[in-house]
Amino acid sequence: MSTSASTPTNTSPRPSTHDVDEHYMRLAIDASRAAVAEGNFPYGATLVSADGKTVHVSRNSQVTTQDCTGHAEVVLVREAAQAHGPAVLQGATVYASGEPCAMCSGAMFWGGVSRVVYAMSATTINELGGPPWMKSRIHDVLADASRPMTIEGPILEEEATRVMREFLAR
Repeated sequence: MSTSASTPTNTSPRPSTHDVDEHYMRLAIDASRAAVAEGNFPYGATLVSADGKTVHVSRNSQVTTQDCTGHAEVVLVREAAQAHGPAVLQGATVYASGEPCAMCSGAMFWGGVSRVVYAMSATTINELGGPPWMKSRIHDVLADASRPMTIEGPILEEEATRVMREFLAR
């Protein structure tokens, strides 16, 4: 009588894209809390390389640097390119705690980012009475771009909204 031994298989499920997106988005939301703690607007962003590695996390610095371009996504693009070289942006994903404005959308496009995932929509930010916001949405800004970018969101909107509400209640 013969018995066959089964080959062991890895039964650990691979994290779903949704779980991975939530992990990186929570880093951006944590950065938004840190921005508020420093006296800035409640926005954070995470850069994940094309091969899935966390490269950089940044936060809004408009108030503390007295720089109107200190939005989390612009800071992220600048700092990551300076620290790792501009090639790190090629094909990367940016996770933003708030839907990126036209300026941030442009910076990510020119940097070579291929995917943007955001938490809190521009509509929600406006409804909450958040900091000044341009009415154009990232989808509109990048609709006619010469290079396609994937835009997804909102995800974890309630978590990001909680940070905005705490900021506005101060």
